This record gives sequence, C-alpha cells and structure tokens, in this order.
Amino acid sequence: MNVLVIGGGIGGPVAALALRRAGFEATVYEAYPRTAEGVGGGLSIAPNGLQALSVVGMDEAVRAIGTPITSMAMQSWTGKTLGAFASEPPQLMVWRDELYRVLREEALARGVEFVLGKRLVDASSSDDGVVARFADGSSVRGDLLIGADGIRSTVRGLIDPAAPRPRYAGLLGFGARVADTGLPSTGGRMYLAFGKRAFFGYQVMDDSSGGWFVNLPSKTPMSVAEARAVGAAEWLRRFREVFAEDRVPAVPMLSRTSPEELVITGPLEDIPSVPTWSRGRMALIGDAAHATSPSSGQGASLAFESAVELARCLRHLPYAEAFAAYERLRRDRVERIIAMAARTNQDKAAGPVARVLRDLIMPVAVKFAKPSKFTWQFDHRIEWDAPLTTA
Repeated sequence: MNVLVIGGGIGGPVAALALRRAGFEATVYEAYPRTAEGVGGGLSIAPNGLQALSVVGMDEAVRAIGTPITSMAMQSWTGKTLGAFASEPPQLMVWRDELYRVLREEALARGVEFVLGKRLVDASSSDDGVVARFADGSSVRGDLLIGADGIRSTVRGLIDPAAPRPRYAGLLGFGARVADTGLPSTGGRMYLAFGKRAFFGYQVMDDSSGGWFVNLPSKTPMSVAEARAVGAAEWLRRFREVFAEDRVPAVPMLSRTSPEELVITGPLEDIPSVPTWSRGRMALIGDAAHATSPSSGQGASLAFESAVELARCLRHLPYAEAFAAYERLRRDRVERIIAMAARTNQDKAAGPVARVLRDLIMPVAVKFAKPSKFTWQFDHRIEWDAPLTTA
C-alpha cells in the first residue's frame, strides 16, 4: 500500500519512517516550495517522545543535537524558587530548525521521498483509494492519506468541514538562541520564571551559550505576520521594559540578543478537542489531530507518538479498524495534556491578585504532589511488537 503523508515538518518524516517499518510505501508532500532550515525557535523533546523515535531508530540522531534538561525550576518575579522537579531520564532542549534537518535527512537516507511545493487543496476517498489534489493543478493517487499538516490543517477541514479552529491562549511567543549570555551555567536546569508582566524561560549551557523564550500576555491576538511587522528591535526593547523589575536574568540575556537572533513564533494556540480524526481513507496525526500549546512541552513528542502508534495500528488491522484503534489509544492521553497546558497558560497570564495566590500556593502544591502527577506523561511507551486484534 502507498500512503500519502501531507506535511513535511516534524511529524511527517517520522510518520513516513514508521509506515515504512510497518510495510507501507510513504511519500511526504510539503506545501512550501523550499525546506524549513533556519525556521523556528527552541522546543523540548520529552522521554516519551524519544521512546517513540527509538521505534524508528531516530532517537540517537536527535539526542546528538539536543541539550539535556536534567531538572526544571519555577521562579517568581523575585527570583524565589516556587518549585522544582528532576527530569529522569532527561528531556532534551533542541532547536526546531536542527530537529527538522535531522528528521528530514534521516528519512531521505532511508528512502523516503519528499515532494516540495505541493499545497493540498482537496482530497477524495473511495473504495479504490484516495486522490490528493494540489494548488498547482497536479494530483496523486494513493491507498491512504495522513494529515500531518499542523494546527491549521487542510486535511482536518476535508475530513470534517465543521472541525474547530485554533483557540488563542492569550499569549504571544518569542525566543532566541544566545551565543554568549555572560552568565554561569544553570547546570542542566531550565528555569521557568513567572514575571510581573510576562513569562520568561531560560537555560544556560556550560560554555555560557543559552536560550530563552518569552510568553507575553496580550488580550488582542496577533498573527505571526502582524507580530513580525512590529520589528525584532522594537520587541526586544519592549521586553527589556517588561522585565525591568524582575529579579531573574531576563534583561541581561535580552541585552545580549541581537534583533537577527529573535524568533517570533506568534500566538500560542491549541484545540481542546478535534471530534473527528478520520474519514474514509484519511486520518490525522500531530497538531492536525491534537494541537496543544507550547506550554505543554509535549507538542513534538505527542506528534512522534501518534505517528508511530498509527503505523502500528495499520500494521495489524485493516485501515478502518486501524484508524478506530489508533484514536481509542490516543484521544484521552492527548486531550488530558492539552487541558493541563491550558491551565499553565492561565498561570502565565495571571493578574496581580492571581499572581500572589499562585506564588503562595505553588510551593505547597509541588511539595505534596505525587510523582505520578507528572511522570504519567513521560513514562508512556508504544509497544511496537504488541499485537492488536480489535479496534
């Protein structure tokens, strides 16, 4: 069987490799006419995401470009630690453009074909197969079609024209990699600082290089294009004002960031629940099926999980039963993570009174929290060789 994978970002290459391991042919169709090197900021790969990558032999290649996050600590604007927890095994901090490059290169090396400049506009499914039609007037026929085309998925709209649209989380996202922060290493710890006016995350490496990200509360949503039109230099100036009173190293790191290094990722968004994940011979993975905001730290990892789990289901079951089994195995888990991230976004955008309450309650909540409250996300494993006999 030949599978058409729509979307060549993070989930698409992994889906193609997993499908090939399951015995299918898979071709990746990417809307943009060029590759995405140099695009995107930092993100984390959780242990569960690395386990999913290990199924397709991609974990070591990703480890090679990542920096371990051995623990995470939450801070108030005063610099006080509100809570901390170890990450064992460590998460990885990676830069999206490097992750994209590695996944694509590995997939190409193993025979996956990528076709650029193919923006999907329509698809039809029948008993004989599925036909994908592109904006350039071309079309291609396959046995199945997998939508890995992100939070604004075209495939999702074709499967269900009434599918919900992305929900704005009240925050704008920015980040940068800094060659020399001038600061001591954080020793593998990532700090998450709830500032007076915005949220600041940062990590400093042993060589004093580092990375940071900002989640800036904004009642009015801005598209990526609108945010970029403001200008990187102006955003950096605003950030230095926003964090001027905070006793965390935001201003020093911002001062060593050049406008060329600023990555403007735009509005933080999610989709709490996508009612329909498949129709006919078409199905969704990644943000197309379960878009969580970046605050979850699980977006890429969940995409890897779903790519591998769907291929596993297709390996054992006819496609209709496989799609049903895949959704049953995935939906509760991903929607729980999406909901948790939404609550985190509320903390990031807290007002003065809510901020005081949060800073009082969080240390107690973290101290008495059961480990399972956090580890259930990271301990998830996909048992590739375990058989599936029913949806």
